[in-house]
Amino acid sequence: MTPRSEAWYHARLAPPAPGARLPVVIDTDAANEIDDQFAIAWALRATERLDVRGLYAAPFSFAHRRADHPGAKADAPPFDPPGEGMERSWREIVRVRELLGLPGERDVFRGIGGYLPASGPVPSCPAVEHLVGMARAMPEGQPLYVVALGCPTNVAAALLRAPDVVDRIVVVWTAAWPSHAPHANASFNFEQDPRATRVLFDSGVPLVYLPGYQVGAQLRLSRAEADAWLPRRGEIGRYLHTLFCDNPLWAVYPRPPDARYSWVIWDLICIAWLLEPGWVPSTLVATPGLGDDLRWVARPGSHPMREAHAVDRDAIFRDLFARL
Repeated sequence: MTPRSEAWYHARLAPPAPGARLPVVIDTDAANEIDDQFAIAWALRATERLDVRGLYAAPFSFAHRRADHPGAKADAPPFDPPGEGMERSWREIVRVRELLGLPGERDVFRGIGGYLPASGPVPSCPAVEHLVGMARAMPEGQPLYVVALGCPTNVAAALLRAPDVVDRIVVVWTAAWPSHAPHANASFNFEQDPRATRVLFDSGVPLVYLPGYQVGAQLRLSRAEADAWLPRRGEIGRYLHTLFCDNPLWAVYPRPPDARYSWVIWDLICIAWLLEPGWVPSTLVATPGLGDDLRWVARPGSHPMREAHAVDRDAIFRDLFARL
């Protein structure tokens, strides 16, 4: 890794300036559940703040958790191989764009059809090629914000194939526990592709890490709020309401018995930090390592990352509903 000064990281990881329009690409496992669709729609509606230059379909699969769901059908879609998850995510990104009145397939790229191999050549795909090209085209001093809403397979592949892009991007990723937590990181985004996760933390890339537990977990939306706000927000609002009422994950998780439930819209945290960093308070910490047991390993003196410790839940949902 090319040595980079503490001051360089501090400058690169500074919260985005108010009023600036930020170049962004979004890497998403959009067909996984419902939070990605909310995040994508919010980002694409915030055109005065976010210049979304590409959307990448990330691989995903619940196959590694099949034993945790003994009552689920063996062929339930969440158990599909990660390559099929990627294809379904590509189609879901296109659907969200069309519901927003945008050209469906424009700037939407397929990702890797699986997780990173333990060794050997790093695979490529249209998403990785676009990310590398977009990053290398950025002017000096202006980073490309890479918003990762799923497991970071595509992002890690780009970092491995083109290490120079470390100097051109800032990755904004949500997953797992805070870096000071003692727990094993049994988080979906984290555990699917451990090699990709380690690449993210070991590459030296400027990283804005937004823990899901118990930070993003505060972004819980109730069925009553969904009923009150989403159906009145056009085609996209009606679609998000349909997803909320018929979550794809209910193919493996128990369906609520009535309308008295809520769901965490996890991925909103990444878009919220870009739109208004004050909604997601954060600080700079030493980037940890990752043990074989998926627990954090402290690395005092390592390069900094930015880590969130709270969210302004009400401000985030208020802005989301207003933009929809």
